[in-house]
Amino acid sequence: QVQLVESGGGLVQAGGSLRLSCVVSGSISSINTVGWYRQAPGKQRELVAQIASGGSTNYADSVKGRFTISRNDAKNWVYLQMNNLKPEDTAVYYCNTKQLAKGGWYDYWGQGTQVTVSS
Repeated sequence: QVQLVESGGGLVQAGGSLRLSCVVSGSISSINTVGWYRQAPGKQRELVAQIASGGSTNYADSVKGRFTISRNDAKNWVYLQMNNLKPEDTAVYYCNTKQLAKGGWYDYWGQGTQVTVSS
């Protein structure tokens, strides 16, 4: 089993910054991706940013140039630095990891952290 715990959400004014953190624990595969998804009220959950164990990254077009994802494999942490936040970034942000294990890929989720950007 794999567990994820997020922290760092909160309320910020438009143009401000926040950093989300997520610690991953448990039976972690050496081949994996970690990332952040978000879900706004009435909308589907969407990918924000993702980083693979090899270091390659993937960002939603709406956050490119403003958000940066990084990971510290020695301590099993993943971070999302969010700059120049906009009201449309308001959502619950979820940490996710996809682990390659026997039988295929497995998805694990954190409990979510609220990010609210006021105009």
